[in-house]
Amino acid sequence: MNEMARGLALLCCTIAAATLSSCASNTGSQGKPPVANATPQPTLYEWHGTTDASGPTKVRIALSEQKAYIYKGDEPAGWTYVASGRSAYPTPRGTFRVSEKKVEKNSSKYGIIVDGEGNVVDSDATLGVDRIPPGCRFVGASMPYWMRLTGNGIGMHAGNIPNPGSPASHGCIRLPREMAATLYDVVDVGTVVTVSN
Repeated sequence: MNEMARGLALLCCTIAAATLSSCASNTGSQGKPPVANATPQPTLYEWHGTTDASGPTKVRIALSEQKAYIYKGDEPAGWTYVASGRSAYPTPRGTFRVSEKKVEKNSSKYGIIVDGEGNVVDSDATLGVDRIPPGCRFVGASMPYWMRLTGNGIGMHAGNIPNPGSPASHGCIRLPREMAATLYDVVDVGTVVTVSN
């Protein structure tokens, strides 16, 4: 009897240990530890396309919303957040026509200054304003999917949208890269772009 009680006690201890150890190693679903829910990122754009609609493509930039609305004829084709010019570099208002398109373009005015080894010396340089130290050079900011609107260097292009809904550029209209590529494909030289509050 004593032997039987000892065996039963050993069995109970083994079951209890196994149960407790399985609790200690429970790390959530798929073997990963649970994580706090991250704040969801805002949707930067929506594209419905232009295949079923007829008429010219038009773009309307609403600076107060920091959004661009794209139409094919009178039908909405999509929208996107933009980052227009900060208060020191306001984006001009008015009605423009796309006058130039280039898949790859670099700014001739804004960019960075790098030393001879390629290290960034000035990350927000303006050519003709900021001094370029000896042995350094100016590198114009990349502006992929460039669509020129004015004769003095304002256009739409792919760029960072650091805070959706807030201006951030030197006057150009930045678009999320994927949407810039899409817009580049559907606008032509001559497409009307209206920029308003």
